[in-house]
Amino acid sequence: MQPMIVAMQMCSGVCADENINQLKQLLVKLPKTRPLLVCLPESFLVFGKSGQDALAVAKQSDYYQQQLSALCRLHDIWLAAGTLPISANNDRYFAASLLFNSSGEVLAQYNKIHLFDVDVADGTGSYRESNFTQAGENVVVVDSPFGKIGLTVCYDLRFSGLFSALQRQGAEVILVPSAFTTVTGEAHWQPLLKARAIETQSYVIAAAQAGQHENGRATYGHSIIISPWGDVLSELANGIGFIGCQPDLNQLHAIRRDMPVQSHQRFREHLL
Repeated sequence: MQPMIVAMQMCSGVCADENINQLKQLLVKLPKTRPLLVCLPESFLVFGKSGQDALAVAKQSDYYQQQLSALCRLHDIWLAAGTLPISANNDRYFAASLLFNSSGEVLAQYNKIHLFDVDVADGTGSYRESNFTQAGENVVVVDSPFGKIGLTVCYDLRFSGLFSALQRQGAEVILVPSAFTTVTGEAHWQPLLKARAIETQSYVIAAAQAGQHENGRATYGHSIIISPWGDVLSELANGIGFIGCQPDLNQLHAIRRDMPVQSHQRFREHLL
């Protein structure tokens, strides 16, 4: 059976256990197709009022990883676990994206590289992820039944050099778990995702947070799957749920063969 990828849209709150329960309710509704990769949004485990909330959960990250591992075995799924906080040094945490296989093994950990330190004209106003989050350094690409998977997180989307580096390392499917603000989402979400898919000639899978959250933030939603040609294959604008696709890697390779943009790249040395 042809592999399938699902992007799950959530409205996570401040309590990790409640968010795990929300995830469990969604997993029982999954399609029967296997192998199946389930992609979760950024901050799916805890969407706190401050970095202190995530830091507290980071101290229990092993416990929550064990729960996620058990869910993978129970449902026979691969799981791209959006981000969950994992302790770093100096009272900080990594915004870590973990990839589990269907046996519950963690195959990769990507730590968010670009941190969201910006001012936005919304109800929150100022975001300073670097106050509690330790930036990652490594580009991560993983072999899987779904193609070579490249890992990114949310604000990384604005940095095309990272996506070019993923493509050069062989990525065919790039994941962008996110919690875009409503303001920035309305302005930039789909244009940026389409651009990253087109320029890397990859599938882009963006699982998003959506709605009004307990922490006072409002997120844009619009989880989306985009083809290597830039076509929107599926989108979920609002609410909790999921969308899916079955990637056609033969089509991807044909696109790259017929328009070999990476071999034409003349500024490779300036990229990650």
